[in-house]
Amino acid sequence: MSLALIVGLVAALTGCGGGSTDSPGGIDISSGSRHLNLVAYATPKIGFDEVIPAFRQTPGGSDIGFSQSYGASGDQSRKVARGLPADVVNLSVEPDITRLVKAGVVDADWQTQAPHNSVPFGSVVALVVRKGNPKNIRTWDDLLRPGVEVITPNPGSSGSAKWNLLAPYAAMSDGGANPQAGLDYVTDLVRDHVKVLPKSGREATSTFQQGQGDVLISYENEAIMLSRKNAGAPAADQIDYVVPSTTFKIENPIAVVNTSKDKEAAKTFVDFLFSTVGQELWAKAGFRPVDPAVAEQTADLFPGEISRLWTVDDLGGWKKVDEQLFGSDGAISRIYASEAGR
Repeated sequence: MSLALIVGLVAALTGCGGGSTDSPGGIDISSGSRHLNLVAYATPKIGFDEVIPAFRQTPGGSDIGFSQSYGASGDQSRKVARGLPADVVNLSVEPDITRLVKAGVVDADWQTQAPHNSVPFGSVVALVVRKGNPKNIRTWDDLLRPGVEVITPNPGSSGSAKWNLLAPYAAMSDGGANPQAGLDYVTDLVRDHVKVLPKSGREATSTFQQGQGDVLISYENEAIMLSRKNAGAPAADQIDYVVPSTTFKIENPIAVVNTSKDKEAAKTFVDFLFSTVGQELWAKAGFRPVDPAVAEQTADLFPGEISRLWTVDDLGGWKKVDEQLFGSDGAISRIYASEAGR
């Protein structure tokens, strides 16, 4: 089925009005003789609200209903580890999937079960500012100017917070070559400029929309979503965004839960996310597709010149990064424990 036909079908259905988590845009996604529980971090709901109805228009997804749960990535991971029903998990960072491997509910080889190391879409770290960029925020150094208040979530609960902090850490430390320079930057940022600690990326966005802060560190897709609302928003609520020339690649993994009662349906759904149609829908929702051909075709949706895009592999991989920076005794965790909210 072509993307144009699927989008047309979805658009026709969305005219039904508002709905709940199981009825995005008024489209019923819960009915079907088979059922999947999707547990995800907060940010991609806007994408799944388009992708799931499109999947249900395909032969393989026509009789699969969905329930959805969204929240801070770390919190969602811990809930599934404790027994929250789930068939598919989409979390912000690899360590939140690793927790589920340790809990025995996700297979150890989950990264080989889908293309691109089981990452169906991604983003880059961006800076959301008030319309017109009144404080002229362009670079990571600009966040440390006196009087600039920064909104970014708490890395203790939020995967997006980890990505947000890795971007300036990598930029200032030259990809980890000078870790102290990166940590000094994060210390200054958290101590002097981060005044509130939202639990998730979506909560951080809401905090910024409510008028707090001058800059929101966020996923590019969140920035795109907010910018698309400018036309109908009051002037005070309108935003611009900047993709720093040196930033960080965000990779958000997905996995089938091995306790699923319908692994076949779960895998069919995950496969759809990597299909050409699925990738195009993710791109239209503001997420960077992982399929190279679709990425090339949709490049105009993602403006900005990136001269250096750091990755978690540049820093030694998630096991090293999480242990050294975000673990219970990690360097950034210690910074937050001593400096946040002062």
